[in-house]
Amino acid sequence: MSGNNEMIRVEKLNKSFGDLHVLKDIDLTVKESDVVVLVGASGSGKSTLLRCLNFLEIKNDGKIIIDGEQIETKTHDLNKIREKVGMVFQHFNLFPHKTVIENVIEAPTQVKGIKKSQAIKEGKELLDKVGLGDKYDVYPSTLSGGQKQRVAIARALAMKPDVMLFDEPTSALDPELVGEVLATMKELADEGMTMVVVTHEMGFAREVGDWVFYMHDGKIVEYGHPNELFDNPKEERTKAFLSSIL
Repeated sequence: MSGNNEMIRVEKLNKSFGDLHVLKDIDLTVKESDVVVLVGASGSGKSTLLRCLNFLEIKNDGKIIIDGEQIETKTHDLNKIREKVGMVFQHFNLFPHKTVIENVIEAPTQVKGIKKSQAIKEGKELLDKVGLGDKYDVYPSTLSGGQKQRVAIARALAMKPDVMLFDEPTSALDPELVGEVLATMKELADEGMTMVVVTHEMGFAREVGDWVFYMHDGKIVEYGHPNELFDNPKEERTKAFLSSIL
């Protein structure tokens, strides 16, 4: 399924917060239609890596190349880059005072200047896609956590990004609501959306991931196809991590 086009390439990426060296010489390539899953204990740098790919955190050094172009804060409009690289967060960050459809059309109309009627039409199609076609006129406070997260996915898709980043999209949800969000993500993967996912859901990583990267202490320790990594990890650290969670 994977295309050969490189969507994202990261070379020798480093990020520190003060004295804390959070990302250490990270190399990572994401090809078109790949689902890349980042796993590892909390504090291993996974979310920081994702935030660097979306330029919510700015690297200290190294290269971030998106769609063949090396992105630098001095030379690029980061908001334009974020239009291509959508992000779904652990907490949904929906506007409470706007209806579901208003949340979804906000960025396309405000940022991209899409006509409101067109944005509403496309927004309703996206809400249908995530199984919330009947909810577009309600306010977020009436939705379950799983429904809010699916609205957040529709909102990110409304910008028609080339890549979707998911930062632990199910970790704030009650266990019985996790499945509906993962099902939505699986559907996107099946349609060929390029995705980078930080998650603790190992079943999803195994079933949907094309590549799984295990991170520890700011470094990529090991990566491979899911079955290789889960069934036959090579590094002791990977073995220890997997035996603690599986």
